[in-house]
Amino acid sequence: MPIGMAPITQVLFSKFFKSSAKGHPWINRDRFVLSNGHGCALQYIIAHLLGYDLSMDDLKAFRQLDSKTPGHPEAGHHTPMVECTTGPLGQGISNAVGLAIAEANAAATFNKPGFELFNNKTYAFLGDGCLQEGISSEACSLAGHLKLGNLICIYDDNHISIDGDTACSFTEDVEQRYLAYDWHVISVNDGDKDFEGMYKALEEAQKVTDKPTLIRLKTTIGFGSLNQGGAATHGAPLKADDIAQLKKKFGLDPEQFFHVPQEVYDEYHKIQQRGAGYQKEWDSLFEQYKGKFPTEHAELARRISGKLPDGWEKALPVYSPSDSAVATRKLSETALSKLAAALPELLGGSADLTGSNLTRWSDAVDFQNPTSKLGDYSGRYIRYGVREHAMGAIMNGLHAYGLHIPTSGTFLNFVSYAIGAVRLSALSNFRVIWVATHDSIGLGEDGPTHQPVETGMALRAIPNLNFMRPADGNEVSAMYKVAIEAIKTPSVIALSRQNLPQLEGSTIEKASKGGYVLKEVQNADITLVATGSEVAIARDAAAELEKKGIKARLVSLPCFKVFDDQSLEYRKSVLPSGAPILSVEAYTTLGWHKYAHVQHGLNTFGASAPAPQVYKKFKLEPVPIAEKAEKVIDYYKKQGTPLVSPIELAAAFE
Repeated sequence: MPIGMAPITQVLFSKFFKSSAKGHPWINRDRFVLSNGHGCALQYIIAHLLGYDLSMDDLKAFRQLDSKTPGHPEAGHHTPMVECTTGPLGQGISNAVGLAIAEANAAATFNKPGFELFNNKTYAFLGDGCLQEGISSEACSLAGHLKLGNLICIYDDNHISIDGDTACSFTEDVEQRYLAYDWHVISVNDGDKDFEGMYKALEEAQKVTDKPTLIRLKTTIGFGSLNQGGAATHGAPLKADDIAQLKKKFGLDPEQFFHVPQEVYDEYHKIQQRGAGYQKEWDSLFEQYKGKFPTEHAELARRISGKLPDGWEKALPVYSPSDSAVATRKLSETALSKLAAALPELLGGSADLTGSNLTRWSDAVDFQNPTSKLGDYSGRYIRYGVREHAMGAIMNGLHAYGLHIPTSGTFLNFVSYAIGAVRLSALSNFRVIWVATHDSIGLGEDGPTHQPVETGMALRAIPNLNFMRPADGNEVSAMYKVAIEAIKTPSVIALSRQNLPQLEGSTIEKASKGGYVLKEVQNADITLVATGSEVAIARDAAAELEKKGIKARLVSLPCFKVFDDQSLEYRKSVLPSGAPILSVEAYTTLGWHKYAHVQHGLNTFGASAPAPQVYKKFKLEPVPIAEKAEKVIDYYKKQGTPLVSPIELAAAFE
């Protein structure tokens, strides 16, 4: 692919691409996403030629330990010019849809007559594998609906995948498929040598402003190689004799390695200067904008800097134990409504579950093409439709653009549909926020198909991901505070369908530490630790134990990762040595050994029935939990040895 797509790359970057000066993160630069990320050598080479901070030595270190040139593009400030982490196929084209949405929203929000601050294009390369993955269908369908005329995708139609010729599995008419999505489709039948055709295709794509464009480019994989056009050139390096003849064929010296002729550097230096000119013009325009639109200028400058508005956290609702019991999904709606006013960069949405997720604030405008009469591009609420996986990848693109904090809603169970994109959020250090309602067996009658008994622990297992399960209103506010301030970490906030009481002892400050003591008891016989809807049940179990003269401490642990980030001394104070610790959660018990000596949960799927009946079936009620706690206390008393907290035990071997 790096050889087969080299011609179109040369045309795009030398004639059309609006880059910034030597990789400066200028906000109106064109964006490039390599969805077929296995061809990343091509992107690394073009970044080097464009003067980004990627040296020849970096190119020589391709795929080596700790290099800037890993085996697939990685964002998160790892490699210059890489906007989004790609590799799992279909993700990059879906990220590109998010980048295009972000630009359209920025333009509609900040552009004024005579001040076109935002007009950049998003370009994406993609291959047969990207088109076969279902996520690309989801994302491209939405892009067509939204009429994103700032999105230009180039399809490397080389008829080869790892298994060989695509005739074995992929024979659909891609052009007709994209026409059905309401895309503009252009065909170039010789992507190896028809430079004029490639130029005209890109030129035509620039002029189409009312729909995204797909350029189907027929190429020869490994063009010029002895094995050109075959699967052998897909994943293995060319042999030495093949490299030598290929260099001769294109007029290069076969004895030179990692060599770029000076005239090539000179030509690309001109492109660098052109980029510097674009950026200088924009800076001048932005300065003039300040004089005429000082409020908008200040807002945009703040958002470009990544700074949150002063005092935004004061918008977070605060609750007391006397307040009524409310489902945490409803408490989330209240928090989002307050935050939407305090944080203009918040860009919300939902996967066709708005009425259940409660993710849309009352005065929200939908993000829609204005011709739809359903909203406009300045709208801050995206109707993703039933497209969870694309929604996750699109949010990654929204974050990558640099001006938005994306949120979106679905049922927690269906975050599983999007876990590929969630994982890339964490790997990329992207702040995206999932509002994941119907978080447990507490959703009741929909049954085990919808009850996410394992999803929470699956998400907790992803490095650099905050999985949050708040127990009441103050904890909901705390989790939003943590999620918004976690500028390099994505978050999934799991929320209940059923009403939960406001707890004695909960505060935003304490819950923001990820875990804290709700009820302290001196010389306790046991500590009960729980999350979400089970915290109130554990509280009532502690009351049952108290009737028998048994002392129980109560701990809420809404976010494992945030708690793990606290000091050892603090964690030991919350989950101390001495007395046994029993965890209570309506999920699998897997993973709780990090915090508790004994676990109480369910290691099976749920059941279809009203929530109280399901909780009773799985013994997640105060009395059976109290009975189990007594057994735990008796067991450890019989052991007769000092009991060490799992927190202290783990720390001893770090």
